[in-house]
Formats: sequence, structure tokens, C-alpha cells
Amino acid sequence: MTTVVVVRKNGQVAIAADTLVTFGDTRLSHRLEENSKIFRVDAESGPSYIGMAGTVAHFPVLRKALATLPQETLQFGSKSEVFDTFTKLHPYLKDNFFLQTKEEDHDPYESSQFSVLIANASGIYGLYSYREVFEFKEYWSIGSGRSFALGAMHAVHGKAKSAREVAVAGLAAGCEFDRNSAGPWDVFTLKSKEKQS
Repeated sequence: MTTVVVVRKNGQVAIAADTLVTFGDTRLSHRLEENSKIFRVDAESGPSYIGMAGTVAHFPVLRKALATLPQETLQFGSKSEVFDTFTKLHPYLKDNFFLQTKEEDHDPYESSQFSVLIANASGIYGLYSYREVFEFKEYWSIGSGRSFALGAMHAVHGKAKSAREVAVAGLAAGCEFDRNSAGPWDVFTLKSKEKQS
């Protein structure tokens, strides 16, 4: 599947991901196709980097859907804004890209079927299939390599000088131990805005 990490530390925000794509037992490496799992979205509040885990079909769909929506619709500056943006996006994905929303019969809500990490100057956010949004204070990871990445980031976070350093440690562990993650890596960093009380 993948390893995607986000980190916030010392005035810096970082997001990083591996570039391996898998189809069952088949691996499509970066050497054969440029496989970036992170893309940039420019919103009124500034740039956000979005990384995803899940089926390969989600990557072009989410890129295209977010590029098609009016820029004023795209707000990623808080948990509430991320929730609102993806709630507006959900019917658009169903109507225009034929998103299959059912996972289980007892699901409380329609699923968007993907996991997303967002990094921007306001912070680092995670969005899951029922549009649950989390704002992480330090770091987080999604994908099949997440357990390895979380362990490595936990181990280095206190000693690391930058968000990038923590992100690279997490990604290195994910790629080392998860069979569905491999380099090269994409790493993006931004300056973090301090939250006003």
C-alpha cells in the first residue's frame, strides 16, 4: 500500500511519502513510472500538501476533483475547515467520479473510501473514510507502513531538530520493513504558523 507521514516541529511542517505502487503481488517502482502520492493544492489560505493511502484509483480522482472545485471551497486551515471541504467534496466524488460509498451494511455514514494526510502552515491533519478529522500536534502516519513509521518517529522526535528529520526517519522505517513501501521518497516542508489563542 504505502507509507505517508506528517510532522510538526520547531516551526516547520513536513509531509513525506514513498513512491511504490502495488497491484496485488505486482510492484510498479518509481523507475518505471513517476508515482507521487503527495500533491499540492493552492487554496485562498495558502498551499496545502495532501498525501493519500488506499487504492491507486483515488490518486487521480482526488487530484482532479480538488483541482476542479472553486478555490474558495478549498479550506484546510483547521479541523472544521478540512471537514467542511471534504463534506462538500463527497457528493461531487459520487456524482462525477462514481465513488462507491458502501463498505459494510452497518456503516453509520457513507464512506469516502480513503485516508488522507494534509500538511500546511496551520498544522497537520488526518482525514479518514467517514470524514473523521484529526489535528495532530507532533506527527502521524497512514498506510501499510504506518506502524514502523510511527515507531521510528516516536524514537527520534525528542532529539530531532526539524520536522523533516522526523519525517525522513519515519519514512525510512516504513520503506525498510513494509513490503508495500519503497523509495525514492517525496518530502515537502513548509514554515508553520503559530496558532493564536
